[in-house]
Amino acid sequence: MILDRIDELLKEVSELSAQNAEEVEKLRLKYLSKKGEINALMADFRNIAADQKKTVGMKINELKQTAIAKINELREQAETADAENDDLDLTRTPYPIRLGTRHPLTIVKNDIINIFSRMGFTLAEGPEVDDDLHVFTKLNFAADHPARDMQDTFFVEMNPNDVTKNILLRSHTSNDQSHYMETHQPPIRVICPGRVYRNEAISARAHCFFHQVEGLYVDKGVSFTDLKQVLLTFAREMFGPDTKIRLRPSYFPFTEPSAEMDISCNICGGKGCGFCKHTGWVEILGCGMVDPNVLEACGIDSSVYSGYAFGMGVERITNLKYRVSDLRMFSENDCRFLREFESAY
Repeated sequence: MILDRIDELLKEVSELSAQNAEEVEKLRLKYLSKKGEINALMADFRNIAADQKKTVGMKINELKQTAIAKINELREQAETADAENDDLDLTRTPYPIRLGTRHPLTIVKNDIINIFSRMGFTLAEGPEVDDDLHVFTKLNFAADHPARDMQDTFFVEMNPNDVTKNILLRSHTSNDQSHYMETHQPPIRVICPGRVYRNEAISARAHCFFHQVEGLYVDKGVSFTDLKQVLLTFAREMFGPDTKIRLRPSYFPFTEPSAEMDISCNICGGKGCGFCKHTGWVEILGCGMVDPNVLEACGIDSSVYSGYAFGMGVERITNLKYRVSDLRMFSENDCRFLREFESAY
């Protein structure tokens, strides 16, 4: 009879004992877990006659409450015993364990995000493994563009008959922008940080993976003047109030017109040094007005809306800010190098 079994368990539970927290946990699993004794009774409860359900239900509930109270009592006793037996000497000199620090790339990435956040940009992130459609096609890359070549892009799956089915490691964070524009209507003002991958030889000046931060603003009446002012504000916030910028014409498939932005060298103050190759200027990012083809491909009416986009390498900004000459140091996890940034945040 189920009532006899309940009485047996009540007697068992009332006599439970445990020496430590591990034994208490074993008792909890035996009686109160999903596969425990009390849960098994609940399964048998379904077969009880209707006129007995009330009586049996009350007994099962009594058993459960008794078990919970007993387990909690044993747990408290075990914790008290552990505390009394703890041989920790609070008067002893602490071990010289060094606290960790934020990685320099994380410090700079957060600085970039914070600057643009104060200008109204929100954070948007996307997948590192994506399809050709969002990484290239919707961003106005021609079918024979060199960036699609295996020499530049890491492909996971390739379908030469249908490039839209190609799966790859993104080579820029612009795919975040195409995803965002597909699912949001203007006004759009987002900043997109993330890791990107390119099939390049590893050296002091290049790596097969690195980090980017890209920005996108789409609305009615957006102009190149708006872009220039935002980038000037960013440069002065990041590198100092005396920083100057200049924009040089360039080409990117997803922007037209396009430009590369230089800042006055923050090491020599624009006078010329070895770092800026004695020009007084250092290139830090690419930018431009979003190509109407990109807007249309993402479902935004280019006759109504316009926008600008920009992108920068986090490693590049970190090099300028902290004068790190070798990109490989960012991924080698040398504690001596990382400790140099303990007071950087």
